[in-house]
Amino acid sequence: MNNKTHFPCVQSFFDPETFTVSYVIYETPSSPCAVVDSVLDYDPKSARTRTASADRIIDFVRMNDLKLEWILETHAHADHLSAAHYIRQKLGGRIAIGEKIKIVQEVFKQIYNLGPEFRTDGSQFDYLLKENEEFNIGRLTVKALYVPGHTPADMAYQVGDAVFTGDTLFMPDVGTARCDFPGGDAHLLHQSIRKLLNKPANTRLFMCHDYPPGQRAPQWETTVSRQRAENIHVHAGISEEQFVAMRTGRDATLAMPTLILPAIQVNIRAGEFPPAEGNGKHYLKIPLNVL
Repeated sequence: MNNKTHFPCVQSFFDPETFTVSYVIYETPSSPCAVVDSVLDYDPKSARTRTASADRIIDFVRMNDLKLEWILETHAHADHLSAAHYIRQKLGGRIAIGEKIKIVQEVFKQIYNLGPEFRTDGSQFDYLLKENEEFNIGRLTVKALYVPGHTPADMAYQVGDAVFTGDTLFMPDVGTARCDFPGGDAHLLHQSIRKLLNKPANTRLFMCHDYPPGQRAPQWETTVSRQRAENIHVHAGISEEQFVAMRTGRDATLAMPTLILPAIQVNIRAGEFPPAEGNGKHYLKIPLNVL
């Protein structure tokens, strides 16, 4: 492991359909890189997929002569389909997620009534990351941070002075992620957020989503110091008990994400569709009256 700290370049890609931000992390042109939280475009009306969002990332990687080493997922997203499988087909690299994805697979195997052929050992992914495990993107050192609460399997990724938070924090005027999905826990989310906000004040934080209020343009980069001072849900002085009461009450008013049922059954497979049936077509299952 190279102990010298190298700071990353970060290229962001905002998807206005799902309000998701994907990232390419690299050191210099022609260096190794990683992709974080990619998006496969999906039309819920027609069940058609497109690759426009993923192709923007692929084009950037190729234009900058980058070598894709890692395709990182912060968790099994409920609001968009992952393009990890498609990007790996085009550029190579290894798909990685936190090892607690096994818990999520177990839960949703029951919800979707998936057959015995669906394994809940995380083997659909190329690599399962442990808490505080370190790995490299070329000369960049990445630390996997376990930040459960939104789901039981969330990871954030620290690279130099930057942390890619997944669905723990949003921009300060938006607040924090919901905790009412299977296995979610507001107490754990508060503890995970405190773990992030205990980092140095100038640490850069990169959000996975932005839902801009009013007329504000989308934003996705902030700092620990700004979150401590301004986050509407967890600024300094908010106790864990206050946060949990707020989060629980707020979550009770929220509708399920539009894409949760199609998205999770793809995302627990590392972005791959369910196996084709006898006619060569892939099908998604929609369980009734479950969520």
